[in-house]
Amino acid sequence: MLSMDDIKVALQITSTSEEFNKSIMARGLKFPDLTCVPLPLGWFGPEEEGRRIAKVECFVNQGTPNFYMRPVEGLVVIVDIDNRNILRVLDPGGGIPVPKAENTDYRHQAQNKPSKMQPVNPISIEQPQGPSFTVEDGHIVRWANWIFHLKADQRAGMVISKAMVQDSETGAFRSVVMYKGFASELFVPHMDCSQNWYFKSFMDAGEFGLGAMALALVPLNDCPRYSYYMDGVFVYADGRPYIQPNMICIFEKYAGDIGWRHSELPGNGFEIREARPKITLVARMAASVGNYDYIFDWEFQMDGLIRVQVSLSGMLMVKGTPYENPNQVPSNVEMSTPLVSENVLGVVHDHFITFHLDMDIDGSNNSFVNINLVKEENLGGQSPRKSILKAKRQVAKNEEDARIKLKLYDPFEFHFINPSRFSRLGNPTGYKLVPRATAASLLDLDDPPQLRAAFTNNEIWVTPYNRSEQWAGGFLVYQSKGEDTLAVWSDRNRPIENKDIVLWYTLGFHHVPCQEDFPVMPTVSSSFDLKPVNFFETNPILGVMPNFEKDPPICWASTSQWPSTQQLNPPFCIEYA
Repeated sequence: MLSMDDIKVALQITSTSEEFNKSIMARGLKFPDLTCVPLPLGWFGPEEEGRRIAKVECFVNQGTPNFYMRPVEGLVVIVDIDNRNILRVLDPGGGIPVPKAENTDYRHQAQNKPSKMQPVNPISIEQPQGPSFTVEDGHIVRWANWIFHLKADQRAGMVISKAMVQDSETGAFRSVVMYKGFASELFVPHMDCSQNWYFKSFMDAGEFGLGAMALALVPLNDCPRYSYYMDGVFVYADGRPYIQPNMICIFEKYAGDIGWRHSELPGNGFEIREARPKITLVARMAASVGNYDYIFDWEFQMDGLIRVQVSLSGMLMVKGTPYENPNQVPSNVEMSTPLVSENVLGVVHDHFITFHLDMDIDGSNNSFVNINLVKEENLGGQSPRKSILKAKRQVAKNEEDARIKLKLYDPFEFHFINPSRFSRLGNPTGYKLVPRATAASLLDLDDPPQLRAAFTNNEIWVTPYNRSEQWAGGFLVYQSKGEDTLAVWSDRNRPIENKDIVLWYTLGFHHVPCQEDFPVMPTVSSSFDLKPVNFFETNPILGVMPNFEKDPPICWASTSQWPSTQQLNPPFCIEYA
């Protein structure tokens, strides 16, 4: 990965370059007014091999902490980190102005105009008896019917392992879903072929490290009250350890959601209104990889479901332009990249997060089953119906059978079963992958960025467990050319039936920027579920207690003691006797 030592060397070399300083002065800038960032260059040919290279870009930090919105467009310094010399300075010029600092500061203290919305009173969910989960030995999390191991990882960010759920019939803990799960790689290609942009197709886990980029979470904003915080213990490039404080938080979440419910009309002989609240446990981490922020949530539910969610925020990687308004663009110039502010283009880009999920359902001998929903014409004349859907089941024999591209009009369910463990009805115990909103890479398969990120060629892969195959982009990613990826491993077409298997799932986002993404983006999210299928004998949360009026305390703000309810102090609460 690109270490802090590498970054320091690249910046030192850049600052001493006479050609670079001439370019800066020609633009009317001074070096102290710049924030420069070394970026990975990917791989685009053999001339880049045999040396460790970074491409340095600069931004103007005067008047704002949000220097990402003020690029020095067109200036790129290519640095050989190991040999400590500059290979080339690219500066095609073009007279592109540095965007203004006005309205780029996103901090609360900088917002000097009144909000146009009705104020919302502070909200806090209190736990007067404390949280219901425990953390043993710093890493073993117990909550409700769950137990799992949680740790911080310098590359993956956050790793969940040995997840077990309590059987609702026997009370015994059973191996569920995975022996080990984590974000294996994060691929971010930008859609600009110009000389100083084409290389921007980053692999954030393998090139930077999601854990290494995870700063301390913000209490009461990133994580609610009564959260438990966990540090990361990592190493510098020379092996010295350091602490990444408060980079993971664990908390219980209740957002008014319903676990299950049913009401019955009195006219049917019953008057029933039954509902159960959905309370879940969340493990969260946020990685700030330069301009972008990625929030990773692993959410555990009492019904055995695990929801993995990725949320995106932070700043766009923007491009400077001489235009302040689309009307200024000449008719012969194609404007496929949208303006998000004056002199600022929001470059179209993608995000693909590939997860490694080592499946261990009731043991390590598992199989992958495609449940294809197929339309069948009703030709027998038994009813007026013309067509129905039927579920056709096929067990994947080898890796090729388990390469899946998701299609809306060719629907599947994706089951992972233990073929030697059965429910009382004779169904094999299992879990299923439930994809939600996602996106697929549209790049050519032989495009150099896509060769390196060939693990995004399919949304789903299944491979036999191999301890050397954990990182979808390969063990060594920086300047790799795609010779050691998930796609290469899968080409061996190994058997996967009744084996210790690994599920790989890619969650994708297409991002066409807009003005609302400036100067900092509102969070967008997507997720996937790992849901029990015949794993439990019946609904496992039938026995969950409903809430009653006397259960939660009554809380209110006291303006007599606190002049402003905006303060972060908790409200006064009383409990029923």
